[in-house]
Amino acid sequence: MIPDFVVRIFFDGKCKRREQNLREVEAIMLQPLPEIAESINDSVNYEHSIWPGDTDDLMLIVDAISRGDLKWVLVACAKAISENNLLLAQWCIGELRRMVSISGEPIQRLGAYMLEGLVARLAATGSSIYKSLQSREPESYDFLSYVYLLHEVCPYFKFGYMSANGAIAEAMKDEERIHIIDFQIGEGSQWVALIQAFAARPGGAPNIRITGIGDGSKLVAVRRRLEKLAKKFDVPFKFHAVSASSCKVEVENLDVRIGEALGVNFAYMLHHLPDESVSTENHRDRVLRMVKSLSPKVVTLVEQECNTNTSPFLPRFLETLSYYTAMFESIDVILPRNHKERINVEQHCLASDVVNIIACEGAERIERHELLGKWKSRFSMAGFVPYPLSSVVSATIRALLKDYNNGYGIEERDGALCLGWMDRILVSSCAWK
Repeated sequence: MIPDFVVRIFFDGKCKRREQNLREVEAIMLQPLPEIAESINDSVNYEHSIWPGDTDDLMLIVDAISRGDLKWVLVACAKAISENNLLLAQWCIGELRRMVSISGEPIQRLGAYMLEGLVARLAATGSSIYKSLQSREPESYDFLSYVYLLHEVCPYFKFGYMSANGAIAEAMKDEERIHIIDFQIGEGSQWVALIQAFAARPGGAPNIRITGIGDGSKLVAVRRRLEKLAKKFDVPFKFHAVSASSCKVEVENLDVRIGEALGVNFAYMLHHLPDESVSTENHRDRVLRMVKSLSPKVVTLVEQECNTNTSPFLPRFLETLSYYTAMFESIDVILPRNHKERINVEQHCLASDVVNIIACEGAERIERHELLGKWKSRFSMAGFVPYPLSSVVSATIRALLKDYNNGYGIEERDGALCLGWMDRILVSSCAWK
């Protein structure tokens, strides 16, 4: 039998919880869309959900709430949703709203975004929440400033870009005509350092052509920025824009030319391509086979070391909790909790990924990370062989980390470089040919 005080928590607690003094921004972030709230209520009213058969399970949740064990309650809520126990899940969500805070400790901040994902999943409207988060993106200049700040305070992106650039520079050291294909060029910031490095090459800079795949509205600005930089450093440079999704790219879009040494860059993007578990087209392996057919001199891969692609919901939730806890803790060391831009960095650069992983399934789930071992298998099946990163690249990355907290560490594993926070590997980088 459920204790009376627990019943009162569920049936009477809603009004009391609404009287809590949550910050306005937290109310905006955590308040379900009207259709989501209606969907949740409909599910509870019309589905015959019950509390756990073993009241000991319920008492464990109550105990975790009383202790303020946010991580435990998050997992309990995810477990209830995975078991379709809608009444228990909604009760947990109500309690979690009082425990999370986007201005609190790392687990409270991450918990706020994971809670939003749970709300969306419970209502089967993950896509709506994901689009809602994306619609909150600030103007381009502000968003760039948040991305830049994240790049500066955490070494994850610098590690990935520097290791990839090092592999490309090493492979192209004797080439006079170079073509680099970037399958998700973003703002093009990765290539600033490489253009400068080639400019300083003894005997003069090579001719460089970069093919950037991405959002057409951004490619114009990327072209302008890189052309201006190349002119400043007297580097012969051309930019070829491909305004398309990486899934849609075909050989004829890439303008590969005889006489150019080809390098291909997959930095933080292959996990966005759907594989055989999503579609029979299997764009993830199709793109790799296509690139191999171009006979590139080097192909670089940088990916988050996280297993969220084909895992069922509950294991995927646990993996996301573990991975992003380390990420948020590493940010906490650098940016104080009262830092005015920290919330913006986490909200606009990380939150939508977390929500997508938790709330969405099928083609709507675009954040589908895989571990290094799986990537190695895919590259091998496509016909690639490893291109070992040189000791110079490794030494350069280790020198980079001296400017950051000693909680970061570098590990060489199976021909790849891995960057971690404390005991959790977060990013892996390797090269192929």
